[in-house]
Amino acid sequence: MERHPSGIKLETWLVSAGRESEPGAPLNVPMVPASNFILGAGRVYSRTEGTPTWEALEEIVGGLEAGKAVAFASGMAAIAAVFDQLPTGAVVVIPDDCYLGVAALAAAGAERNRWSVERLPVDDTNAWIRACGVADLIWLESPSNPLLIVADLPAICAAPRKPGAIVAVDNTFATPLNQQPLDFGATVSVQSATKFIGGHSDLLAGVVTTRDEALWQALRKTRELTGATPGTLEAFLAVRGARTLALRLERAQQTAMILAERLEKHPLVTRVRYPGLASHPTHETAKRVLKGFGSIISFELRGGAEFADAVCRNTRLIQHATSLGGVESTMERRGMYAGQEHLPPSMLRLSVGIEDADDLWNDLDQAIRSAADALGIRA
Repeated sequence: MERHPSGIKLETWLVSAGRESEPGAPLNVPMVPASNFILGAGRVYSRTEGTPTWEALEEIVGGLEAGKAVAFASGMAAIAAVFDQLPTGAVVVIPDDCYLGVAALAAAGAERNRWSVERLPVDDTNAWIRACGVADLIWLESPSNPLLIVADLPAICAAPRKPGAIVAVDNTFATPLNQQPLDFGATVSVQSATKFIGGHSDLLAGVVTTRDEALWQALRKTRELTGATPGTLEAFLAVRGARTLALRLERAQQTAMILAERLEKHPLVTRVRYPGLASHPTHETAKRVLKGFGSIISFELRGGAEFADAVCRNTRLIQHATSLGGVESTMERRGMYAGQEHLPPSMLRLSVGIEDADDLWNDLDQAIRSAADALGIRA
């Protein structure tokens, strides 16, 4: 595990940061459901100055990447705040495989002539390096959602860039424990705290971390003016979830490797996408860039969308639900959503939780075989 600038390991930082130190203070920062404060001590209105609960979350997440963080109401609110920094007429470059919300936001801005958009393959490093010289926003997502392609972030983030350009990395899938984009030279690192940081599928929140003081202030101003503030309960739950991130991630990605290896040998599975497998097209990049391969697996079945949907309906332990990064395993067919037409129709995205590996495998295997039997699909 990497060390925090204070000298302690990141897993220790997750537990120790964001706490009061004065005698008599609560051990855990409490929920502070306040909109306004008694005047005279610096804090006036929560939308402007924040609350102690938000600040605890910002201290924890910002410290993971030795930067300063701004918490938002959701991952999309955090993303939109980064896009909000762009001048009219900006050039935006996003991956060809990325979160559908990012693609929709970029397209909406282009339709209103706020910016132009170019899309590049995640693993075309030379194209990204060239784009750094002309783009106002380089938006990277690595591993990508849902094809799990790993970008060569050290090379891209080190490339000469247009003055004032922002290189942003959505670090949600990797988490700061497996990848630290700011160390590579990225301007901002974005997290959907809804996912791994919260870890229990019970909140919406987002965080942007940067080492650029002026940009940090600008992001706070965007939050203030748009009202994209995190809820008190949500911030409290995200802090609580962050305390166990290291344990949850370690368990989940160990199980993910086991499941990925078994899926690769399954007669009804035609392809497995997991960065930890030698068969993955960006496995060598993943070994060099990532400290862990994560807990998300995408795999394709020997059949079409109907077969994939039936598999999802047949699971008993794995939840047929969207989102990811929770303690429970979830699975869905991402190709069913608008804007995801580039995905193979039979591909499923599995977010591996902290359940027993054999229990998950037995559930997955029976779901695949029973769906195949019902539809008359043979290996």
